[in-house]
Amino acid sequence: MQDLKPRPVSIFREFLDGEAAGGIILMAAAALALIVANSPLAGAYFSALHAYVGPLSVSHWVNDGLMAVFFLLVGLEIKREMLDGQLSTWPRRVLPGIAAAGGMLVPALVYVAINRNNAAALSGWAIPTATDIAFALGVLSLLGKRVPASLKIFLTALAIIDDLGAVIIIAIFYTKGLSLAYLGAAFAVIAALIVLNRMRVVTLVPYIVLGVILWVLVLKSGVHATLAGVALALTIPLKVSAGTGHDLDHSPLHRLEHALHKIVPFVVIPIFGFANAGVSLAGLSAAALVEPLTLGVAAGLVVGKLVGVLGSSAIAIRLGFADLPVNAGWLHMLGVSLLCGIGFTMSLFIGLLAFASDVALQDAVKVGILAGSFVAALLGAAVLLMAPPAGGVDEDEG
Repeated sequence: MQDLKPRPVSIFREFLDGEAAGGIILMAAAALALIVANSPLAGAYFSALHAYVGPLSVSHWVNDGLMAVFFLLVGLEIKREMLDGQLSTWPRRVLPGIAAAGGMLVPALVYVAINRNNAAALSGWAIPTATDIAFALGVLSLLGKRVPASLKIFLTALAIIDDLGAVIIIAIFYTKGLSLAYLGAAFAVIAALIVLNRMRVVTLVPYIVLGVILWVLVLKSGVHATLAGVALALTIPLKVSAGTGHDLDHSPLHRLEHALHKIVPFVVIPIFGFANAGVSLAGLSAAALVEPLTLGVAAGLVVGKLVGVLGSSAIAIRLGFADLPVNAGWLHMLGVSLLCGIGFTMSLFIGLLAFASDVALQDAVKVGILAGSFVAALLGAAVLLMAPPAGGVDEDEG
């Protein structure tokens, strides 16, 4: 009889490798967008983003369509890690869970404190709460073996919980003008997907077909269309029927996740980054960088994430609720807490939702995200370079 036990570690390693490589490509895409947006090609770049292809502009196809695929992968990762992976038991969830909570709460408070007298900007409170898994792991991968593997797993687990929080925030706070008819139809499709799951249908085709229908209905309902990806992910079966001769790595969820790991980090996210990181820096002054909106985003990412992640982790560890990651010391934790301030993809996405009708505010948000993420990446990498190599932490420290 074949062993049907899950092998979450090998799957997690594959995820880490794919995200790290994708993060490096994302950095290049963001840099290219900035160069193009500040070159003679800027006019063509912005015109192309606003050109219509069918019922939606290119920008909307990217942000509502391609990003639904990203959210599908996020949903699959959350489900797998909670049921079959590094977050499948409460002891494994404690430290990244507490760190993620602190890393969302404190940046939001920093942003609100800086923008307390700017009512128009307050709707962007959630922008600095997100951590970009791909970007952060891309920076870690550049440091090679100096970073303990346990720290990469901690960062990824934290960012996955962070993504779950971002999904909940988007669903609750950035949904407007609901159409009950379309929403009801969307729930009917979700019910059909659940029936497929309960009937142990393992062919992915009917799930994908219903998923496309679900995306259209959610788009029309007023709920952000990308959340259709999460809803679809939660209905994809993780297990296979006993006696089929396949292990859990061949379940529908794992097959779809493996396929998306080739598409999302190397196609979807770089396109999103290229389409949204382009902002004209013409006339940008030091004064613009300390405008409340821009400063709130940047300070939330750099200071808020550091205080939130490191502070909540220290409290949890000192109280005995959790332990430091294996072979990691407090200098490692300081470095990775700084890297959590890289909020590129999800922060940009939330910023677009928060200020959907104001391009000037969107640009201010982008400058804050780019500046904050760059500083967080630079400081985090510098601290980790000063930390003892993996395996070289004193027992008293680790």
